[in-house]
Amino acid sequence: MSAIGLEEIMKYAVVYKSLTGNTELLAETVRDELGDACIYFGVPDAKALDADVIFLGFWTDKGNCEESLKSFLEGLHGKRVELFGTAGFGKDPSYFEKILEAVKAEVPKDNQIGTGYMCQGKMGQRIRKKYEEMLREDPENKTAQMLIENFDQASSHPDEKDVENLVNWVKACR
Repeated sequence: MSAIGLEEIMKYAVVYKSLTGNTELLAETVRDELGDACIYFGVPDAKALDADVIFLGFWTDKGNCEESLKSFLEGLHGKRVELFGTAGFGKDPSYFEKILEAVKAEVPKDNQIGTGYMCQGKMGQRIRKKYEEMLREDPENKTAQMLIENFDQASSHPDEKDVENLVNWVKACR
């Protein structure tokens, strides 16, 4: 009798919320990597609770995930939880780590939580307009200049390298 690999008996779900499409792109990549082992894909739903492992994707909202994902996380018990997300700012890895730690704190203690994956994601144009208005009001505003620079840098993310890193992370989670 041959041994069955762990990934062959584990059931996976990909639960996510996406505001600008960044997290949706990552969620689709996770699902594609999991293949037929993925039993649920979509927004928070009780159907995902049949999975042994929950891959939970989020966009960053004030340093954490948004409310419907927090509520979903509260209902998880005895699961392995793998978090992945996007944030508009991405130059500082410690910023990503702070976000992951904040989201991990939302997961009940009787779950096993993985390391997590974060990458930068593009933001909506209304954000840039807000930064431009700040600069119009004060042309010497260094913070506004930095925010516009970051916005422009984020506009190409998630990029191919971000997706490649995500795939490698999913493989390591198996």
